Amino acid sequence: MHTPASMVMGIVFAPLGLVLVFTAAITPQWREGQARLGMSGPGSLLRLGVKNQGSMEALLLVRSDGLWESCLQVEHSELKQCWPVAGPYQRDPRVRLTQGLILTSLFLCGTGIVLACIGVRCWTDIPLRGVAATGGLLVVLAGLLSLTALGVYTHNLRILGKANEGINNSRFPHLSLHPAGSLYFGWLGSCLQVLGGSALLFSFKRPRCPTCPSCPELPACPECRSCPEITNKPDTNVYEVSC
Repeated sequence: MHTPASMVMGIVFAPLGLVLVFTAAITPQWREGQARLGMSGPGSLLRLGVKNQGSMEALLLVRSDGLWESCLQVEHSELKQCWPVAGPYQRDPRVRLTQGLILTSLFLCGTGIVLACIGVRCWTDIPLRGVAATGGLLVVLAGLLSLTALGVYTHNLRILGKANEGINNSRFPHLSLHPAGSLYFGWLGSCLQVLGGSALLFSFKRPRCPTCPSCPELPACPECRSCPEITNKPDTNVYEVSC
């Protein structure tokens, strides 16, 4: 069977988009912030046994937050600690909305890919175009949901979890938050989902089949073998037509 180019594009882009969105969902680099923490004085937050290399006065801390995990790391060292999201950040309705949209997007995309694989049916001559296109519709919806989730999170990135947080607590340095790598993975994956699903949607359109000269109302599809004017031509590849 000659698989249509739209189906090939769809079954390649959709799984790739799913992998990228899933990678973004499980990694804690949705937003990052850096702050210098003084090492001297009675109120210092950390006491680390670091070799004196002229950097004992301050340490550069990197804080990163994801949907389900947060991490704190000292730059240029192996000191890193991660923990499940908690507190005001976890209870923020915008974070919860993003989590729900991403989970729904992953489920819809996975279901759409399964339907698309069944619809393409590379082991037979005729693909199930309706099934493949339905899978493409689910993949497009998944991409739109993940794009919505990413847009909500990015728009409120610097204020998530700060509504009830003691921002003026002097023990914790102020962090200048900015988008991190996981967001970019998510944006790329969501765009690939929309592209792949849109390509699969073209499966609804059937190609124009050649007709039998003696019976113009009958298409000369692979299952039609009653037209000698077409089937007896040696240069006609009937198997390449998928109706």
